[in-house]
Amino acid sequence: MLDAQHVILYGSLASLAAGSATGVGALLVFLVRSLSARIEDSLLSAAAGVMLAATFFSLLLPGIQYAELQTSSKMLAVSIVIAGLMFGAIILHLINRYVPHEHFTKGKEGPDASKIARVWLFIIAITLHNFPEGMAVGVGFAGGNISNGVSLAFGIGLQNIPEGLAVAAALLAIGYSKTTSFMLAFATGLVEPVGGFLGSVAVSLAQPLMPVTLGFAAGAMLFVISDEIIPETHRRGYATIATFSLMSGFALMMFLDATLG
Repeated sequence: MLDAQHVILYGSLASLAAGSATGVGALLVFLVRSLSARIEDSLLSAAAGVMLAATFFSLLLPGIQYAELQTSSKMLAVSIVIAGLMFGAIILHLINRYVPHEHFTKGKEGPDASKIARVWLFIIAITLHNFPEGMAVGVGFAGGNISNGVSLAFGIGLQNIPEGLAVAAALLAIGYSKTTSFMLAFATGLVEPVGGFLGSVAVSLAQPLMPVTLGFAAGAMLFVISDEIIPETHRRGYATIATFSLMSGFALMMFLDATLG
């Protein structure tokens, strides 16, 4: 069993590794001129599938198990995790509503931001997307569960590769140079260690809140998937391939969790 310091250390390092994978994907922008809408939607949907599976197998199920050990009641355990789940989604909704940002397809959201450069609106949107992923990796080490944390970090890192390419390619398409597109896409992935640190601190210093924290991370990720990624990838006529890409990503993460977790 890991002590609190090691949980924080492992959670922070694992989320840093997962976030850095965004840069690996962004590097590919130097090899491609642009991504077709079909490929871009497929890549982002596959990433969403990995995130979706991670919420179930690496966050919600362990959260329920920890809550059962604490309460000796399955009904109460599930209710506690659901409370965390909804709280996470509500917090992300409020941030999305009150923080100005812009999506590549859906456009601007949040309050008026006419004085903020467009690129910063994109960066804010991607950062809001990546923070819950980093937090999920950090809380994945809850209770010193190294195998769960490693499989979650591996899965999130894997989905960050196509995500990094898609973000860099989108920035390239709106007029930024390849170097700038790479650097901005890579930088957005570096918010994940911040989320990982905060998540691992939360589950280490407040053990009774572990089920709620796991549920919170899952709720935040589910909100991003449903409110942002799925609508974005279904807007340009490639809903079917986006759906099967999501299912492929889900199957991949399920396999990783079953074999590595």
